[in-house]
Amino acid sequence: MGAESTQLVRFYARLAPDDRGRFLEEIQGWSDLQLERTHDYIQWLFPLTKRSAFNPSAPILDAKAISEFRSRPKLRANFRASLVRMLAFYGLELVGDRPLRVVPSASFSEQAENWLTPSNHNHLRITRILESLMLLGLEEEAAACFCCLKGLYGKESARVEPRISEETFHFWQLAAARR
Repeated sequence: MGAESTQLVRFYARLAPDDRGRFLEEIQGWSDLQLERTHDYIQWLFPLTKRSAFNPSAPILDAKAISEFRSRPKLRANFRASLVRMLAFYGLELVGDRPLRVVPSASFSEQAENWLTPSNHNHLRITRILESLMLLGLEEEAAACFCCLKGLYGKESARVEPRISEETFHFWQLAAARR
């Protein structure tokens, strides 16, 4: 495993901080305002196999790191906690067990004001989240997220001025199908 992937696995094992000295549980505990205003953490919470143009110092996944996440329940549990936190940020929540679903929470209307706007940078974050979930063994969670997003997109498509573009939805479709 490369040095970057080792650092990422240690971060998710809660043994080491990110490159800014922040630990996983610290980031997961941030306020919604801090999550919105800070732009260099999402690449750590939801890593991909390609370098981020927005945070080139964030680690990227390699095959060994992917294998570590897929084989270690504790890493996946910590990863799932990151998903739960970001869903709350978007006004969404995981419910049920079989089937697992993502649904709007009681705070959806208020939270949606922060991200459900045309060309919002959070649409890119959501694409990253879906792709990372698929890579690291949370396919069921990715499918549940996509199902919820598909419903939101359907409602938005009926509006005179949709807040989710067809292009954004297409990226979400690709990310939720990727492995």
